[in-house]
Amino acid sequence: MSSFVVEGGYKLNGEITPQGAKNEALQIISAVLLTDQEVTVSNIPEILDIKNLILLLEGMGVKVTRHEKGKYTFKADSIDTDYVMSLDFVARCAKLRGSVMVVGPLLARFGRAYFPKPGGDQIGRRRVDTHILGFMNLGADQEYDTDRKAFYLSVPEGKSLKGRYMLLDEASVTGTANIVMAAVLAEGVTTIYNAACEPYLQQLCRMLNRMGAKIEGVGSNLLTITGVEKLGGTEHRILPDMIEIGSFIALAAMNQSSITIKNVAYDELGMIPDVFMKLGVNLERRGDDIFIPEQESYVIDSFLDGSILNVADAPWPGLSPDLLSVILVMATQCKGSVLIHQKMFESRLFFVDKLIDMGAQIILCDPHRAVVIGHDHRCRLRAGRMSSPDIRAGIALLIAAMSANGTSIISNIDQIDRGYEDIDGRLNALGAKITRQ
Repeated sequence: MSSFVVEGGYKLNGEITPQGAKNEALQIISAVLLTDQEVTVSNIPEILDIKNLILLLEGMGVKVTRHEKGKYTFKADSIDTDYVMSLDFVARCAKLRGSVMVVGPLLARFGRAYFPKPGGDQIGRRRVDTHILGFMNLGADQEYDTDRKAFYLSVPEGKSLKGRYMLLDEASVTGTANIVMAAVLAEGVTTIYNAACEPYLQQLCRMLNRMGAKIEGVGSNLLTITGVEKLGGTEHRILPDMIEIGSFIALAAMNQSSITIKNVAYDELGMIPDVFMKLGVNLERRGDDIFIPEQESYVIDSFLDGSILNVADAPWPGLSPDLLSVILVMATQCKGSVLIHQKMFESRLFFVDKLIDMGAQIILCDPHRAVVIGHDHRCRLRAGRMSSPDIRAGIALLIAAMSANGTSIISNIDQIDRGYEDIDGRLNALGAKITRQ
């Protein structure tokens, strides 16, 4: 098992460019299964999860050409439908969270697909009801295969998926994307209310429209999809990863450093910059870059009535739950107190015990809420030995270790590599001292 050895206390300086968005890439790469024509995608992050998804597609028969770093062409003109139904395929899907995104395209184009319980982070229960109920609303049958521990979805023989109105039980991003990908080839009109509307889902819809789909309402929570018989090829560029951008802002503040984050697609960041400004970061927009100046202190705002600031995740345009871990870590060195409310996952805050061991002042109220009392950089965290429980907690622990007094060891860094490309190399270029073992 690989580890990071992190020498803390070094200030950072320079420029860093965010990778392509992991969550968008998982959707976009899966969508190439909807056509037998070539789809070229650029700015793909070459991280573990994405590499595994590309290997999965190659195993299905998709022709993959890597032109250069981050730029690939996919052609799904000869899918091995027998392999897609095999035990090996289901087992590989079960180990990769992002594999859920291939189900909608396979069901739409080939009429059947297995849906194993997804793997990935250990951050609590992740329901798949939205996906499966959406497919059933379109006319798919489902049964549970106990041997494979997977749902088997199929279109009845002689029939096809048919559009209809549906109200989603939650504004699930992956659920909405999966249903959209199935609906674009369904007969008739599909209306999805309470749809997710994150920028990455908007990117998917725009790409599908360029391929010949008919999706209206993009960017809203009400999507109308008129099914078409066939989709063609296209080219697409993935947005920069907003979670990595937020991680870099937190990293700069945690280390009282001045850095510039390049090419961030600022207009797609929603309220992320505002949340960090409420935590005292005087960030500046410079064209499409973000400049974070070095500061002596980062003072947390309070609400207008003087009550403690509450930072919580919410459906877009609210704050992504993936950013709460790094915000929590950053708050340990701000001036003031903040309540972090992680609504979506019941286990994501459990990594705070490692921060408490490092000297952070945190009260874990329950599995969803933690109160952070900031040190105002008057008392540095202590170095320690820790293990990364998931992607976002892993990067948060790395940020904590980089600001700590002494040398920390972080194990299980495969979790970090799943979401952050060459993170040690890129941060070392800014002045960090991280060694991979």
